[in-house]
Amino acid sequence: MDYKKSNAPGTTITWDTKKLSEDTGNIYESVNIIAKRANQISVEMKEELNKKLQEFASYTDNLEEVFENREQIEISRFYERLPKPSSIATQEFVDKNVYYRNPNTEEA
Repeated sequence: MDYKKSNAPGTTITWDTKKLSEDTGNIYESVNIIAKRANQISVEMKEELNKKLQEFASYTDNLEEVFENREQIEISRFYERLPKPSSIATQEFVDKNVYYRNPNTEEA
């Protein structure tokens, strides 16, 4: 998924708990769903960042390369400016872009 195009807020905002619990009927269940999705997003973002930084991996330590690798610094700063995984997951949940199910409440 392209998290760069996410419409999630970059800063902390207050969410309406009634709006978050509309679909599930329980705020704690909603928060649990959001937390699990945020973990998935976090893992995906970390893997993507590690792949990009792996290109710059040097197995010989050269002092000049350590201090002057601007491209690596730019990539890291870009990922730092992205919305946090919890914000992205909450926005996806509010926009109804998250699939979830509760096997305890489903009928066989």
